[in-house]
Amino acid sequence: METRPGSGAGVPEAPPVAELHEVSRIYRMGSSEVHALDRFSFTFREGEYWTIMGSSGSGKSTLLNILGCIDRPTHGSYRVCGQEMTELDDDELSELRGRYIGFIFQSFNLIPQLNVLENILVPVMYLDHPPEDAVERAVRLAGRVGLGDRLDHRPAQLSGGQQQRVAIARSLINEPGLLLADEATGNLDSKTAEEILGLFDELHAEGKTILLVTHEPSIGERAPNCLRLKDGRIHEIRRGADHRPWPEAETLETPT
Repeated sequence: METRPGSGAGVPEAPPVAELHEVSRIYRMGSSEVHALDRFSFTFREGEYWTIMGSSGSGKSTLLNILGCIDRPTHGSYRVCGQEMTELDDDELSELRGRYIGFIFQSFNLIPQLNVLENILVPVMYLDHPPEDAVERAVRLAGRVGLGDRLDHRPAQLSGGQQQRVAIARSLINEPGLLLADEATGNLDSKTAEEILGLFDELHAEGKTILLVTHEPSIGERAPNCLRLKDGRIHEIRRGADHRPWPEAETLETPT
């Protein structure tokens, strides 16, 4: 069994959740090619909490789209929760995405016509065999994120922080093996953002695997581990005790 470097002899690695090997994503723009990811290899393991950082064009969004099975690699292999996604057709990929991956977006992506309970249940609707206790799960999750008394409220009746809490509950409804958060605090004020990050801390303490994309150094420093990208490749890895604040000169630019 593998052991984590620097963790001490005999300490086993946690099982892999997302395994990328020599993954490239190439976009064609006229006669030129843009290598958004360039032979990217990395393994994210069960129970880990990572922030993924980098300036605009570094490959963060492309990596997140591939991790979330929204996009496919041009070359390379990606296994999520033990399944090779590059071998699946679109229907199989959709089922894999629904069962094993939870998404949390900057813009919340709630459906305006649905109430809190219905929005939390949306991922269940796409499963071939939804869990019988789906409604009970949704009610429990709404309570977990502090919205148990707002089940019949629609997004327009909620604050930004409350909408993001709905999105977090929605991401958990299918008990996914991997949570992906894309600039999840970007549309929130600092106090509300801190509350959402505190909820991520709680989920991590419970053993959830979380990958949070951010361009904000203060958020990037918060998670136990940080992966920094540059030009579609890994530029730097900071893990556990090695994780320390980025030098002031390395502050990342805000995306346009």
